[in-house]
Amino acid sequence: MDGEDGAPPAPFPWEAAMEAGLSRLRLPARDFWRLTPRELAAALGLGVRKGAAPDRAGLSRMMRQFPDDAADDNGKGG
Repeated sequence: MDGEDGAPPAPFPWEAAMEAGLSRLRLPARDFWRLTPRELAAALGLGVRKGAAPDRAGLSRMMRQFPDDAADDNGKGG
């Protein structure tokens, strides 16, 4: 399968993937080889959108929208 510009896609970066999975994440080899590239990327936090924390007004708005009820504590109900 060719890339968008018709050129062949770059080869999969096996060295970087192995270093990340086996060294940084310290996965046992059997677990590393069972991962899909997408699972490895998720474990490394790649491709995860990290939005900014809400400001005080945004937090207040969410607290009004999703209030904590005493009945909801620990999921036991009131």
